[in-house]
Amino acid sequence: MSAATKYETKDFPLRTVMIGSIGLIAIMLFFSLAMWWLMLHFAKREMRASAPPHPLAKVEGPVLPPEPRLQPKPRQDLLALRAWERGVLGSYDWVDKEHGVVRIPIERAIELLAQRGLPARPSPPAREGTP
Repeated sequence: MSAATKYETKDFPLRTVMIGSIGLIAIMLFFSLAMWWLMLHFAKREMRASAPPHPLAKVEGPVLPPEPRLQPKPRQDLLALRAWERGVLGSYDWVDKEHGVVRIPIERAIELLAQRGLPARPSPPAREGTP
């Protein structure tokens, strides 16, 4: 390259790029086939490991997946839960009628607690020799 030339005079190494591209494609194909074979292997192994259903077992309709399942309508379930909670926290009811235990609304419980204060345990008697 002379001092007057300001650009590369050699050609682009197309052969090297093509060999590299073909090698990269071959590696991708190899690993894709290896993953495909591995998934088939795991599927066959799982089929062998899981016991077939008993021939006398009667299966009707679609079989549900194991618990826990997704909720089909979570918003409606949450609204129903909140309504139930509001009903429980805002009403009077018997918890244990035999022992006289009742449930009162939470607002009323707060008022009673503010009036009466928290119950305190009796302090243990002081032992002699300790301050």
